[in-house]
Amino acid sequence: MIPNRFAEFLVATILIILAPGPSVLFTIAQAISWGKKIAVATVIGNAFGMFLISIFVAIGLGPFLQNSKLFFNAVQWAGGGYLIYLGISAISKSKVHADQMLGELGNRPSLFKSIKDGFWVGVLNPKSVVFFAAILPQFIDRDSEKIVQQLIFLGFIFCIIAVISDGSYGILAGTIRSWLSDKSSRLITMRRIGGAVMIGLGIFTIFSAAILSASN
Repeated sequence: MIPNRFAEFLVATILIILAPGPSVLFTIAQAISWGKKIAVATVIGNAFGMFLISIFVAIGLGPFLQNSKLFFNAVQWAGGGYLIYLGISAISKSKVHADQMLGELGNRPSLFKSIKDGFWVGVLNPKSVVFFAAILPQFIDRDSEKIVQQLIFLGFIFCIIAVISDGSYGILAGTIRSWLSDKSSRLITMRRIGGAVMIGLGIFTIFSAAILSASN
């Protein structure tokens, strides 16, 4: 069930997860406000949310990806374009987003509430939806009869790596809370780097789709 391009999938997964998007910045904000435990609980909830999305995408897209090359290419083009849009948006709105993250203070949330909040951030994170719908299908074996199983498996691996990466962000942010909260410019820089990575990944996705179309 492990696709032939699994190693390439891991590289793309690590790149997009390391790019600081909504999930990472929300986790950092939780760590700055409430410490490492709350941040890790947020990450766990976020992973559950993303995995739920990956299952829905796998069940919904699987049959179409298996039977239609046109649909497969269209999904890649649309996803690549949307990733570029998200990257540009992340860069242009980086200061506003960072200020909002640092300003979200209030009563200390429980671990359960943190998991629940993280879950909704994961479900509503457009970066994850685009990855599962447009980028992840590039790495499956389309000739296999187990398209849905492959998509779910890769989605599960994506979420495991996200827990490790985002959890590390949360623990590090919780350890250096004062340094991160002192200047929003540090979060702005992270957001802009993440935007640049998303733009690059979007261009790569469109380029890959173009090559695939030309070869068919």
